[in-house]
Amino acid sequence: MELGPKTRVLVVDDSTFMRKVLQSIITADPQMEVIGEARDGREAVAMADSLRPDVVSMDIMMPHVDGLQATQMIMSKNPRPIVIVSSETKEGADITLKALELGAIDFVPKPVSGIDLDMQHLRDELCRKLKVASRVRVIRTITRSGAKPPAASSYSEGKFTPSEASSQVSLLASGNAKFPIVVVAASTGGPQMLMQFVPALPRDFGAAVLLVQHMPGTFTAQFAKQLAEVSAVRVKEAENNDPLQPASVYVCPGARHMRVMANGRLSIEGGERINGYRPCADVAMETAATYAGPMTIAVVLTGMGADGSKGVQAVKTAGGHVIAQDEVTSVIFGMPAEAIKTGMVDQVLAIDAIMPAIEKRILYLMGAAEVGVV
Repeated sequence: MELGPKTRVLVVDDSTFMRKVLQSIITADPQMEVIGEARDGREAVAMADSLRPDVVSMDIMMPHVDGLQATQMIMSKNPRPIVIVSSETKEGADITLKALELGAIDFVPKPVSGIDLDMQHLRDELCRKLKVASRVRVIRTITRSGAKPPAASSYSEGKFTPSEASSQVSLLASGNAKFPIVVVAASTGGPQMLMQFVPALPRDFGAAVLLVQHMPGTFTAQFAKQLAEVSAVRVKEAENNDPLQPASVYVCPGARHMRVMANGRLSIEGGERINGYRPCADVAMETAATYAGPMTIAVVLTGMGADGSKGVQAVKTAGGHVIAQDEVTSVIFGMPAEAIKTGMVDQVLAIDAIMPAIEKRILYLMGAAEVGVV
């Protein structure tokens, strides 16, 4: 059986040893080849322009021009799919997340100890992500503008004024009534999308938001901090027993599962993978639906795999609302497509249309609660 064209990879790393390790892993895959090796970001930019690789394996900490600067230059001048290979330290996580925000497709953790070649155990993940990234249609991405969070809520355009909406939220939170809960699932390409989604939340947002983004535990705390910098609402990495509150975003810790308990608090727990994922968005959606019923809103954003497809069924069965990101604005259309296949998705929308749709749904829920429908 004849194989198709090989995926052409540009390897960027200032360590000669690590370049050899990456080259040996990549060339061992019959579907890939290394077409060039760059020792720093300056060489990476030039070689990305001249060689036009299908995908770039990008180191972060390099002399002259680092991986973050190189990513920004490549994505603004001659966009190519980029997979970041970085350490899982706090500093590495911070820079990697910024690179993802600048347009890098995905990342692979670099081993702490390279001497024993423990990169070898990451072979499958590295090769899989490089091949997937190579098929992504990249565009020039928008970087963080440093704009201040929105001053006004779009609630003022609907049935309730901001103060009325706030009062209605308090009403829903009293007694047995519950305020809406939005559960957002994301994987590959998610950080870019969430950096657009979260800043769109108005400061008086009438729902609690649970974010389940597939990433290591060492990254989620830093990711929550980055989201908080551009958000008008409270953003935090979720902790065990956190009480759910409106106008708050709870980021699920990496490698943990997040559940909504019967008392309206969060349970953060370890354990095995569920449906192949940890964290598992299905778990967050299913438990939110059990707690909030029709006041649950599920959102499935870009990502590989099928996480969320079981959860949206639980949300819909409970009377909730389901939104999936469209293919055009998704980096990887895997998760949204699988959710759509269930037949339980109410709306398929571009990323910038999702927040207005959520706000419209919340206004409807508030009105329904007022007349006793929910």
